[in-house]
Amino acid sequence: MTSERNLKMTKTSKVLLFSSLGVLLASPTYAQTVPEHSVFVFNSLLFLIGGFLVMFMACGFCMLEAGLVRSKNTTMQLTKNISLFSLAAIGYYIIGYNLMYPLGNWSIEGYLSGFLVPFWDTAVLESVGIAADAADDLSYASTGSDYFFQLMFCAATASIVSGTVAERIKLWPFLLFTLLLTAIIYPLSASWTWGGGFLSEAGFSDFAGSTIVHSCGGWAALAGALVLGPRLGRYVDGKTIPMMGSNLPLATLGTFILWLGWFGFNGGSQLAMGSVGDIADVSRIFANTNAAAAGGVLAALVGSQLYYGKADLTMALNGALAGLVSITAEPLMPSLGAATLIGAVGGLIVVFSVPLLDRLKIDDVVGAIPVHLIAGIWGTLAVCLTNGDANIITQIFGIAVIGIFSFLASYLVWLLIDAFVGLRCSEEDELKGLDLAELGMESYPDFSTSK
Repeated sequence: MTSERNLKMTKTSKVLLFSSLGVLLASPTYAQTVPEHSVFVFNSLLFLIGGFLVMFMACGFCMLEAGLVRSKNTTMQLTKNISLFSLAAIGYYIIGYNLMYPLGNWSIEGYLSGFLVPFWDTAVLESVGIAADAADDLSYASTGSDYFFQLMFCAATASIVSGTVAERIKLWPFLLFTLLLTAIIYPLSASWTWGGGFLSEAGFSDFAGSTIVHSCGGWAALAGALVLGPRLGRYVDGKTIPMMGSNLPLATLGTFILWLGWFGFNGGSQLAMGSVGDIADVSRIFANTNAAAAGGVLAALVGSQLYYGKADLTMALNGALAGLVSITAEPLMPSLGAATLIGAVGGLIVVFSVPLLDRLKIDDVVGAIPVHLIAGIWGTLAVCLTNGDANIITQIFGIAVIGIFSFLASYLVWLLIDAFVGLRCSEEDELKGLDLAELGMESYPDFSTSK
């Protein structure tokens, strides 16, 4: 009898609970306050999830590069990757964040953001346990989540450079360049679009950074490769001598991790998740990003079979990345079919750009210049194919401005570092490997045939 009465009471309690909840949901107070707070919460959550996915791309870059260099340089590449990520975090905090987002504090309106704001006045996070009425903007997101998300993009730009200049650059000069790239060069050029600068006013469209992030890193990498010159023995008597990576399984895993991280890179760039339309758009971006990567892989695989007579794994890996870079400028508007084709063009760019660089004797160890620079340019132009608001002249203008600035600024910094510190290791050190020469460590076992 007692258990039966308890059961009835439980049922009654549930009815009352759901009835009360229905009244609450229908009340004007709930309708006015909860959606506003939900926008803040969900947008902040999008930035945090997107940010740690982009951070995981650092792991992908690290694995890819470590797998594509020879075993005698593996530890050096690992050291560079964890160091550059940490330097990016410090440089972006002290100088870069304020340069990239001046919030009206321009030294030259729309062109040069403020240099004089001290770092303790930038990237100021919300106080602990902040109340809703004290938040800066409940219709957007928390400062901490936005800062964290943008920092990861800055670090990704530096990772692009690392692979191109591998196997012949000394550690500390490379890290000095990384600091200047992440604190000044990238944030300043990015401010012209994402900080409300003159490119934004002109209508330049680059959703998640095919040019702003990837081409910027690609131009910096190209400048470094030109100043450094090729690796010893890379070009002999007009021939390109293959120098196979030490661990292709590691490089493949790194590519998959980059593929995964790109969902945060592009999806998070929607910058909103507080409405049905926003989350549907994020879902669409995820699907298009994946389609472009798949198109890039298959195009590179078929292209290498036709061009070289054999399918090539490294081409397929870089094809995936080129497809991802290509869709980054506009991952929202294309259909799945269009996204696949845009990515496929990126994959073909890799197949034909790699031998072109070799003919020019530009030694790019991991293929970052075709993937990030050339495919980034293509992706930014391809915006006009699916986004009716984009203008081809404006797109070319934005590509040219960011490209010229990124290349010339990087080239000058590389030259100055080379003149005052020295960039390249000695021939003896290069031959025995930077693991031993720079770090005093023996090499890992080499799974390739190239020593």
